[in-house]
Amino acid sequence: MATLLSSTEPEISDSTSTMSSRPRVIGATVRGAKLQDAVNIFDLVNSLSGDGTLLRRSYSEICENVRDFVIAESPKSDGTGGVFLGCGALHLYGPHLAEVRSIVVKPEAKGQGAGGKLLRALLHDAEDQGVVSVCLFTRIPDFFFHFGFRVADRTALPDKIYKDCQSCPRLYACDEVAMVRGPLPRIAVLGPTKFPEPELVKLQTSVIPHKG
Repeated sequence: MATLLSSTEPEISDSTSTMSSRPRVIGATVRGAKLQDAVNIFDLVNSLSGDGTLLRRSYSEICENVRDFVIAESPKSDGTGGVFLGCGALHLYGPHLAEVRSIVVKPEAKGQGAGGKLLRALLHDAEDQGVVSVCLFTRIPDFFFHFGFRVADRTALPDKIYKDCQSCPRLYACDEVAMVRGPLPRIAVLGPTKFPEPELVKLQTSVIPHKG
């Protein structure tokens, strides 16, 4: 079965690795993704789709949503360009909720802080958008505790469940932990919900003044 989320954190850090056997990542930086990064994102995300760590993404889907992504990179030895190290995305449901998705780093970047930099950048984006709560699903909750996330009941995230979980083949055998940073959302904008309709209408609709 697939994971409840397509976007969980697949071992950002690797304390058991032998650092001497890997090139050390120094000075990794994070920036917004561009269309030219779509191939690297596609290859990295889908390299972890075989075992269900991440859900498979099509190249066209990544291109369509490339502005949701940030990437980590380190300078080349000759000082030109940058070496792709990892990526992460922030999906916006509305002012009430955003989701950290597809956050993953290449093996040579693990344990070097690239994952933490990606997560901080995504949280900054959520704050800049005025989002109240940020959620994610993960197999390594200990990492995210350090960033203010706490374990939550997945049923408290109906937007996420309706968008991804209901169609996931691992829906009834999920091994991921739902986590939230900030208050639990009191409204939902996708699918059936237990929340009062007036609250949803207030969030989703606006009145456009009629001229003439």
